[in-house]
Amino acid sequence: MEDKNNKAVCFGEILWDIFPGEQKRIGGAPFNVAYHLSKMGMDVNMISSVGDDQLGYDLLKKMKSWNIPTDHVQINDQHPTSTVIATVDENNDAHYDIVEGVAWDFIGATAENREIINSTDALVFGTLAARNEKTRKTLFELLEISSYNVLDINIREPYYEVRMIKDLLHKTHLAKFNKAEMRMMLDFLGKAYTNEEDGIKYLQDKFDLEEIIISKGSKGALYANNDDFYLYPTIPVTIKDTVGSGDSFLAGFLSKRLATGSSVHEAMVQAVSLGAFITSQEGACPEYALEDFIKFKAQYPLSSLS
Repeated sequence: MEDKNNKAVCFGEILWDIFPGEQKRIGGAPFNVAYHLSKMGMDVNMISSVGDDQLGYDLLKKMKSWNIPTDHVQINDQHPTSTVIATVDENNDAHYDIVEGVAWDFIGATAENREIINSTDALVFGTLAARNEKTRKTLFELLEISSYNVLDINIREPYYEVRMIKDLLHKTHLAKFNKAEMRMMLDFLGKAYTNEEDGIKYLQDKFDLEEIIISKGSKGALYANNDDFYLYPTIPVTIKDTVGSGDSFLAGFLSKRLATGSSVHEAMVQAVSLGAFITSQEGACPEYALEDFIKFKAQYPLSSLS
């Protein structure tokens, strides 16, 4: 198991995804990351909010059954637990109708939040949680305290503002994009796309951003740390669905990136392997044991392409 002293806090949306023809599943990108970090043996907390309703209590009960602490999930008696209607297209890609005015839009800053951020190795967050002023204000307050800020860009129409994403990137140490999101970001900035390396270096310079990860689906993944670039292939698996694959990829990377003595190679292998492992199963947070993942990873040894 990984070193239990590694701590991460995931901030933002926690919700029920309602998929057609089946029961609800816990979702929300930051929670998905928290789930997989916990599976990798990391000490992880979630800062979020649920409603004072049955869906909220069901969600907290599920978290506890997974041994994920609920101490920092606020209960809001003014706004409901978030539900998202999900549809899956012919390419197995999910699309979401994300209702506004839900509990996680109103996460308040508390002394307990500030205390846990002060003692954590990483604060993981996305762009979606910043769509509402209340949660956005809390997030920016916590970003000032955290020593290592990890932004997972998840651009969801129409829940983003370019200025807000820029502000978040200026506070970020590690940013994760998929290829389409990187090109969108460059477009927002008026920068013509020529190639990946040029685009990454532009973002690094623009936002004083040392670390960038680009997940490229079947084309693998690229990690840049200052001027060092590391390209890794993907693992060919039969895709059940792609829901949460980017979140599991990020969790895999962080589980090694935050571990003392781990190399970039170990972090990238863990990231690519966990992303593929979850893609081969149904849902963003399938039930599995760490041993199941270790066996899977051993079947697909990876080498860097660069």
